[in-house]
Amino acid sequence: MIRAITAFTDELDDGRLAAEQIKSQIGEKNLMANTIGIAACHCEFVLSGVFAAVCEALPFEVVGNISSIQSVPAGTGSLLFALTVLTSDDAEFVSALTPSLMADPEKAIAESYMKASGQKKPALILAFAPFILQNCGDDYVDALAKVSGGAPCFGTLAVDETLEFANCFVLAGGGHHRDKMAMVLIYGDISPKFYVGNISEDRILEKSAVVTKSAGPVLMEANERPIVDYLSDLGLVKASEAQYAMATLPFLLDYNDGTPKVSKILVKLTPEKYVICAGAMPEGSTLYMAMPDAGDVMLTAGAAVGEILEDAGGAGVLFAYSCVSRSMNLGFGQFREMEMLRENLGGRLPYMAASSGGEICPTRISEQGAVNRFHNNAFVACLF
Repeated sequence: MIRAITAFTDELDDGRLAAEQIKSQIGEKNLMANTIGIAACHCEFVLSGVFAAVCEALPFEVVGNISSIQSVPAGTGSLLFALTVLTSDDAEFVSALTPSLMADPEKAIAESYMKASGQKKPALILAFAPFILQNCGDDYVDALAKVSGGAPCFGTLAVDETLEFANCFVLAGGGHHRDKMAMVLIYGDISPKFYVGNISEDRILEKSAVVTKSAGPVLMEANERPIVDYLSDLGLVKASEAQYAMATLPFLLDYNDGTPKVSKILVKLTPEKYVICAGAMPEGSTLYMAMPDAGDVMLTAGAAVGEILEDAGGAGVLFAYSCVSRSMNLGFGQFREMEMLRENLGGRLPYMAASSGGEICPTRISEQGAVNRFHNNAFVACLF
């Protein structure tokens, strides 16, 4: 059995006070033999030293990431340090921090996983990765899937509020890292369930195209024509030239393998008139342009929450991540999605939700292993 305890603080300046607030909400007498903390906080908690002070005061390791919105049953906001403590007498939590992902991310992830796992397959991997523009989140997910033999993987890429993504830190061991991935391997008798709120079918434009030339996240041709022609047909060439100008108009990607479509954000148009996406665009897949709005964000998240409520009996904790582009679609109501989650789950189940720069969540689980995917513009959740 895994027990979850949530805590939070909005104390940005006084590390000692923040640690006292967090510790009083946890209650050390509630901790069992094996314990780990999963955190999400605004970057100011790191820059002020509060995060490090809280970690130093706690008798267990804390792993997590920077986010721009955080939510726990006690509250939702931007300037919060949210913490979920997982504690158990029979489950085991093994953490790992990779070397830099800048040179060879697959090698860094594989070697760190093997060292942490001892080649023993976990019931669940929680992954926390940095936002590195020149890297592809799909590569992180594929590396973990390959080395773990298809263990289900759930997690997020860090995201901050700067245009340069300067403070998208991964958090581990009281430190913060701009180019490393942290992971938690969970061993025990758990059967995690996963949920994805994506984009409604009626928000998808009819004009689809098959990816006929690409290189990782670089999309070059669709239907054997330059990708810029596809954008031109949709009247979106000018809009696509500025970086992240089309963050709220994602592609939906169909892998044509029977799994659900996955959303991918268009990052920018290169001088060569290629499209850089925030995720891999494999050749042979079919892409669609989607036009979500605030109503659809709430509709799709609400549908996922409805499924979660049906399955919540007997569960101990929920983790959820929502792409920052979804809060952009919500405009001045940027907290509405998280508040809806809190209103429905706050009194029923310990949970922690946060904004994301890219979501990691399986779309299918079978005896052969999990089909882990890297998403953009999605609401994802893991219940166990």
